[in-house]
Amino acid sequence: MTTTAAARVEARNPADAPGALSRTAPAVGFWLPAWSLASRELVRFFRQRTRVVGALGQPFIFWVLFGAGLGGTFRAPAWAPAGMSYQEYFLPGVAVLIVLFTAIFSTISIIEDRREGFLQAVLVAPLPRASIVLGKVAGGTALAVIQAGLFLLLGPLLWLVGLSPHMSFSLSIIDVGAIFAFLVLQGFALTGLGYVMAWPLDSTQGYHALMSVLLMPMWLLSGAFFPVPESGWLAWVMWINPLTYGVVGLQRILFAHAERAAAAGGSTAQAGLPSVTACLAVTAIFCVVAFVAAVWLTGRRSVRNARS
Repeated sequence: MTTTAAARVEARNPADAPGALSRTAPAVGFWLPAWSLASRELVRFFRQRTRVVGALGQPFIFWVLFGAGLGGTFRAPAWAPAGMSYQEYFLPGVAVLIVLFTAIFSTISIIEDRREGFLQAVLVAPLPRASIVLGKVAGGTALAVIQAGLFLLLGPLLWLVGLSPHMSFSLSIIDVGAIFAFLVLQGFALTGLGYVMAWPLDSTQGYHALMSVLLMPMWLLSGAFFPVPESGWLAWVMWINPLTYGVVGLQRILFAHAERAAAAGGSTAQAGLPSVTACLAVTAIFCVVAFVAAVWLTGRRSVRNARS
């Protein structure tokens, strides 16, 4: 066969061309692409100083201002320790809000990557679709855990400058590990959900619209901003919301000292809340469902535009 004929065969079907096996792209594996995409998210974030300042400054402003404005009208739920202030109650809710905002800003870059051509280059590469999703979601999760962890660590220290009431938490190593697990699972689930929302869109305006009608109400109805009512339709809506179990799990861990004190006195301070194990289980299921949906959506051959 002549060189010209071989070239024609290769153009028609590259697998049938002479020497095709030697020129086949090697398998890249699963973990290396995921690590590379996750590292890219971290590098992009820390190179944008405005994002770093906004990510750390906005939660503190929310926490201080809402705490000062709503503290006088706050009525602590039945499970709360005696003398709980609104800022103390709102602390785990702001941590979850940080995770939510991080998920939003991490996944909105999917639309930007599609415009710039980076996403197309990733999709034509011989990479497992689950690896692509894992890298994108893991990068957003890492950012969420770092920011939320810093807030939970530094927020209570604001009482030194008079911006928050004095708060004392008695946490063991197991409690700290449980808080870390909740933040990781919630970050992974919310970033996966944001991925599913951003994937079929081609405009950031459309993403912000979905965020306004889905993600923000999801946070508001999680018990982060106000306690879950004891009964009524609102209580049912809030308990159906999977994000509620992440917020309740953090509340149970942070205020476990009140539960232990109540148990020593013969009462159950947090009897109306699900257990930490149940909260972990629901949050983990939410995490798996979001990841599977993101992988399925990425693996489709054609994507229907959400505008049509």
